[in-house]
Amino acid sequence: MTPVFAHGQLRLYLLALLEQGPRHGYELITALADRFGGTYRPSPGTIYPRLARLEEEGLVRRSDEQRRSTYGLTDAGRAELDARRGDLAQLEENLAETVRTLADQVRDDVRGSMQGLRADLAAAAQSARASATGSSGRGRAGGSDGAEPGGADHSGTDAADLKVTARLRLSEAEAELRVFRDEVRAELRAATANGAMLDQLTVETIRTVLDQARTAIRATLPTAR
Repeated sequence: MTPVFAHGQLRLYLLALLEQGPRHGYELITALADRFGGTYRPSPGTIYPRLARLEEEGLVRRSDEQRRSTYGLTDAGRAELDARRGDLAQLEENLAETVRTLADQVRDDVRGSMQGLRADLAAAAQSARASATGSSGRGRAGGSDGAEPGGADHSGTDAADLKVTARLRLSEAEAELRVFRDEVRAELRAATANGAMLDQLTVETIRTVLDQARTAIRATLPTAR
């Protein structure tokens, strides 16, 4: 993974984010993730020690409210930021290139994951076809054209049974799709219930996975007659 901040740069960037107003630590983490389009999200173990150091240096002031701490710039913090406007401008330019590099890496990682998923889906589809073919072969082994030894003809009964089986399998497939949709929808809504926003990477992953799943499922569908 490409390093995002060089030594001392995250410290400066936190001051720049706090210039917009006091924020909780989680809000700073989310703001950084948004700036990077979800390709980078610092951990609390990265952010809070730096905020504590900025507080020790007198550049930020912490206010504790209802078991949550809010951080805001002090006059010294504003002076530090004003003195380093040139460094901040250069940092913004460097981060733009870093974001592009991270985005390329994420695309490569997702592409590799999708290739593996495509292979898994293809293998599952092939197994389903092989199982269906084997079942059909075993069914034909007992007789042909619906006739049994002794001359009894149950072709009408077999046709009715096939129709019932077809309806049951269609209902089962549709039920599986509904369960999948409902479970994923519930997880998406739970993840964003507190106002958090989905990363674009999540949306792209969903789109790619569903496209690959659709292709694999279509490969197992019976051809129209």
